[in-house]
Amino acid sequence: MPRVQLDLPKKFDFSTEIPLRVNDINYGGHLGHDSVLTLTHEARIRLLAKHGFTEMNVYGSGLIISDAIIVYMSEAFLGEIMKIQIAIRDFNKYGFDFIYKISERKSKREVARVKTGMVFFNYKKRKVVRVPPKFKNLFWKNLL
Repeated sequence: MPRVQLDLPKKFDFSTEIPLRVNDINYGGHLGHDSVLTLTHEARIRLLAKHGFTEMNVYGSGLIISDAIIVYMSEAFLGEIMKIQIAIRDFNKYGFDFIYKISERKSKREVARVKTGMVFFNYKKRKVVRVPPKFKNLFWKNLL
């Protein structure tokens, strides 16, 4: 089976830095796969907060992950600071993709590329809902 490919966009919508903690490191002595998703979750929360949103309230709707892809580029180690860049791409009727580039801050060594497919979700009705037009418009300028 061929390796998964994840192309990065030329432009990112947001960037943040997160230091690796001891609980991010696995028995192999490097960043664990579960912590990669935790890092993207933290970065995603920060991006949403910057715009006054939470995962439970983006223009009245929540967000839920529909799929995830991780492509590892190199190891990362305790104490290193990860620069996490996020782009919002590929809108559809119900959702979009967050594309993440995780790099070591000093050396700029690329550690991982991640995609999380997101859908808007009504948690009270337990069903998928349409993308709020205001949300799409907020990021539309970067999609051109």
